[in-house]
Amino acid sequence: MQRGAGALLQNPNANSPDRWENKYPIDLRTRLGLPCDTPMPGTATNLSKPARRRSACGPAAVVSIILALCAVPAITQAKLPLAQKHEIRHEIDQLEEQWRIAVLKGNTTALNDLLADDYLAITASGTLQNKEQVLDNMRQGRTKFTTLGLFDRKVRVYGSTALVTSLADVEGAADDGELRGSYRYTRVYVRNPQGRWKIVSFEVSRIREPGERIDHK
Repeated sequence: MQRGAGALLQNPNANSPDRWENKYPIDLRTRLGLPCDTPMPGTATNLSKPARRRSACGPAAVVSIILALCAVPAITQAKLPLAQKHEIRHEIDQLEEQWRIAVLKGNTTALNDLLADDYLAITASGTLQNKEQVLDNMRQGRTKFTTLGLFDRKVRVYGSTALVTSLADVEGAADDGELRGSYRYTRVYVRNPQGRWKIVSFEVSRIREPGERIDHK
């Protein structure tokens, strides 16, 4: 019996290609503690101890990486305290009033201080104007406002950027024609490294009256 048991344990045909398990190798994940007896094509691979250790650590490492990546948006998109947002909105409201007074009076010095050096505007006619063009048009009298009322202002704050939308009732003249009527505009402020808010972008569209047709000249 002992010789028989020894023969079974040391079967010389264990590696024979005619054995069923060698013809149809099974998934040997039982060695990793995951029993599976599904026949799978290909040659079964016996994972070494280092490989098993790497496999065991793999999921934990992946989970750690995912958690770290998920934490990034939470940090970068952290909301500003309500009191700080209120303070910024109040500051932007004051800058909007400074801009209104500056363009009404044609004060290019004050306007120059409000606009960023890379400022870019899209006028109601769709033309682009940079900072120097805006200031030059005002110095030469090509842009002039006689009435400018601002209403329905909304200020949204995104970290060091503030987005303003507002309604303006305007009378005046610009280098590309008369200014008269109601306009909607969007203005973007960015806080510079010195902590000052500067206007970097402006876009305005005229609000058409009911039944008014667009002139496609």
